[in-house]
Amino acid sequence: MSGQFNRRKFLFYGSAALSASVLLKACGQAPESAPSPGSPSPGASPAGSPAASGDTIKVGVLHSQSGTMAISEKSVIDAELLAIEEINKAGGVLGKQIEPVVEDGASDWPTFAEKAKKLIDQDKVVTIFGCWTSASRKAVLPVFEEKKHMLWYPVQYEGQECSQNIFYTGAAPNQQIEPAVEWLFKNKGKEFFLVGSDYVFPRTANTIIKAQVEKLGGKIVGEDYIPLGGTEVTPIITKIRSALPNGGVIFNSLNGDSNVAFFKQLQGAGLGPDKYPSMSVSIAEEEVKAIGVEYLEGHYAAWNYFMSVDSPANKKFVDAFKAKYGPDRVTNDPMEAAYIAVYLWKQAVEKAKTADDLEKVRAAAYGQTFDAPEGMVTMNANHHLSKVVRIGEIEKSGQFKIVFSTDKAIEPVPWNQFVAETKGFACDWSDPKKGGKYKI
Repeated sequence: MSGQFNRRKFLFYGSAALSASVLLKACGQAPESAPSPGSPSPGASPAGSPAASGDTIKVGVLHSQSGTMAISEKSVIDAELLAIEEINKAGGVLGKQIEPVVEDGASDWPTFAEKAKKLIDQDKVVTIFGCWTSASRKAVLPVFEEKKHMLWYPVQYEGQECSQNIFYTGAAPNQQIEPAVEWLFKNKGKEFFLVGSDYVFPRTANTIIKAQVEKLGGKIVGEDYIPLGGTEVTPIITKIRSALPNGGVIFNSLNGDSNVAFFKQLQGAGLGPDKYPSMSVSIAEEEVKAIGVEYLEGHYAAWNYFMSVDSPANKKFVDAFKAKYGPDRVTNDPMEAAYIAVYLWKQAVEKAKTADDLEKVRAAAYGQTFDAPEGMVTMNANHHLSKVVRIGEIEKSGQFKIVFSTDKAIEPVPWNQFVAETKGFACDWSDPKKGGKYKI
């Protein structure tokens, strides 16, 4: 975004001021509207399409190129464009070249919504790859539901959502947050201090963590937030020292530039990873490089992919990324999830034999598998991927030493089973009787 972060917009689109009922509500399908004169027949494509006419298929790429989230999102654009370039060089999709239309969400949630409308209505893209924060995703969700369009969202998130109009290629909480809490509890300590940015993802994630830690028999000794992009972290450091005088676990869900100030001051206060190990869920290789490995060495992060994964598919991905963008560049989990999203969409389009009929593309996406850099992934009927879970320790090289990995892909659980309001619920868009939220 430009200028100072707009607190009022921020609160409207994703802060903790949202009630639990809003955060945890089912994401049902929007009612179908009558087609306007000259529009495609119902089920063919959203109003304003098609975009797959001629020799190209237009897709949208919508991430922050400016503002506090640019530190993380610029590299995701690079990964998506790499996938598009590779696919085009291999012959494209349905014999056509993919034409990306790139827009800047500017770390501002209303801007994300405006750009999503522009991509759909003016550029007439057939799908959009985009967003990072849950606040940005929540802001664009009504656009995609109103227009019955399609978003591929590449970042781990807090769950408690299952939209027919979104495919989630990052982790659900049971594929990142929950395994991280359990690993910390078994290996690092039973007292937790929770710190996060003040918007929907950290707030909801911490609701899950508190319920899980209580069930494990641990203790939450503190919980604090700062505005997204805020750098005044001294009060939080003071609270951590007071609540954990003899050391303990820090669970970190800060996003964007705030992590720079937090880890520099954490080290400056003498709260090192030997006694105060932190587990981050939004810091990956790109952020380590930007923050400075000297402030992060010895701390931990939970993801599904690390650049250090040893596999032929990952070597191919890393080599291709460095060849395109430079030998000093690094890859990370959201980049990898964005990269594979493009390929999964391609496979669904080819199976459906159309890019314009989004209902057919959605149905064709279910069951799609891909030999991803992180390992084999499978798209479920709840629009989430089965994924391997990994925990990494930050090394002096800036890479992650993988200290924990599941031996198989974990099935995604969008509706959280630790939270009372959503325990016992699931999602299945392949069955109209079940949809976005049904009782198991």
